[in-house]
Amino acid sequence: MLRHAAQRLLLALPVLFGVLLIGFLLMQVVPTDPATVRAGPQATAEVVAAIRTELGLDEPIWKQFVLYVARLAQGDLGVSIINNVPVSQELGSTIGPTLELMFASLVWSIPLGIAMGTVAAYWRGSFIDRIVMAFSVAGVSVPVFFLGLLLIWLVGFQWQLLPFTGRGGPLWTLDGIKAVILPAITLGGVFVGPVARMTRTAVVDALSAEHVRTARAKGLSEGIVVRRHALRNALIPVVTLIGLQIGFLLGGAVVTETIFSWPGVGRLAVGAILSSDFPMAQGTIIVLSAGFIVINLIVDLLYGALDPRVRQS
Repeated sequence: MLRHAAQRLLLALPVLFGVLLIGFLLMQVVPTDPATVRAGPQATAEVVAAIRTELGLDEPIWKQFVLYVARLAQGDLGVSIINNVPVSQELGSTIGPTLELMFASLVWSIPLGIAMGTVAAYWRGSFIDRIVMAFSVAGVSVPVFFLGLLLIWLVGFQWQLLPFTGRGGPLWTLDGIKAVILPAITLGGVFVGPVARMTRTAVVDALSAEHVRTARAKGLSEGIVVRRHALRNALIPVVTLIGLQIGFLLGGAVVTETIFSWPGVGRLAVGAILSSDFPMAQGTIIVLSAGFIVINLIVDLLYGALDPRVRQS
């Protein structure tokens, strides 16, 4: 297992380097000059030129990238142009809320999606199956921002049951739980449908397999047959989908955090891009990309745990 993890980690390093390169080049093609943003609209040309020299923007692009990677290797993400504070400090204060939102979204959506898909597969063709599939299609079709705005208007304004602006506190406090409910429902709501559909397809195939028929012939109860023999063998494609969808949830978190004023990395990224704060924008790109890579690494490790043949390949 350790060898399998080390191989996947080595494969992730070139991907991270490519993300760094693409993110750096994208910031270069933006028409706004970082030196002008830091100096202000009333600054003279001499002041702007001095700031460009200080930031190293007068160097060739290749040299700027080499210096950028060298600073990253030392743990230096730069300094925000707008706030004049270290990027790592800003990111450190926003990663926690983003992880809380992701956890609160997944802790209910994954079990619910797997349970719905399993029930629909067991009673395939029935009214329950059609209801689950209709709910799944609706979940896939509804955009994140629409669901968020609907919850704000209905639960926040009309019923006034839950807060919908900002973070109420850590997730282990009552105020924190109340504040995270609506963002978590918004972000996790679009996750249930794909998981339920994939689980149903995988479980339907597993229920017709030879080992499941053998388990039934041995007299095992239907619950044991479904849970231990059908569902476990059906989890590999489900885990694949979950890993991909969690990566896409990072993009959905950007929209959700903006709608609910959640102080996470996604909202920080939007603010940095809109204000042309290039060091902050690059820092958020690195964090979000690293999160996607870590998620895929965890999925690969789960493959090895569910199917020993993966570890041998």
